Amino acid sequence: MTTSPSGPQGLRARKRQETLERIAETGLSLFIERGYEATTLDAIAEAAGISRRTFFYYFKSKEEILLDWQMRGFSVSLHKAVLAQPADRLPVEVVRDAMLQLSSGFRTQKFISIDRILRSSETLKARKQAAYGVHERFLHEALIQRWPDPARSAPLRLVAMASLGAMRLAIDEWIQAGGDQSLASFLQTAFADLTAEFGAPGH
Repeated sequence: MTTSPSGPQGLRARKRQETLERIAETGLSLFIERGYEATTLDAIAEAAGISRRTFFYYFKSKEEILLDWQMRGFSVSLHKAVLAQPADRLPVEVVRDAMLQLSSGFRTQKFISIDRILRSSETLKARKQAAYGVHERFLHEALIQRWPDPARSAPLRLVAMASLGAMRLAIDEWIQAGGDQSLASFLQTAFADLTAEFGAPGH
């Protein structure tokens, strides 16, 4: 017998997700307001209206809140966006357009503030770097689904790696510019440079 999404199990799952998101958003707000180091787990738990024990049910540390923010939904959304692109595109064009589609979801000041926190220590920098490895895996899997020829797996991984490099460069330059322009314009420039260097048609 299958449990309806609106049944007890579905309701519990939604409540767990809502609690996780509330804890994460509370933690991020406190990090921005008070600073990462000055924000304690107890402060996050109190502000989120939960116990310390409940906090550890969802997150093992403050770092995991930042990792959740960096990872939450992006890899899955990118995977879906890649699969939804028109069939008559080159792989790098598919990834570019998928990233452009998702770029509108980046909230400027919050993104910049949290990115600065992630750059504030070597440990957090390492966690940020590790997240890109997850993005690469999801992106590579999406490209393989579109082009399933085993002989193309390695070249498609190269596309995933290079495309994420272009995205990182675009985000870095967007942040350095203060976020006044749209991230999409920086992504378009980065991918134009990438395709020009690889000899593919630029747009």
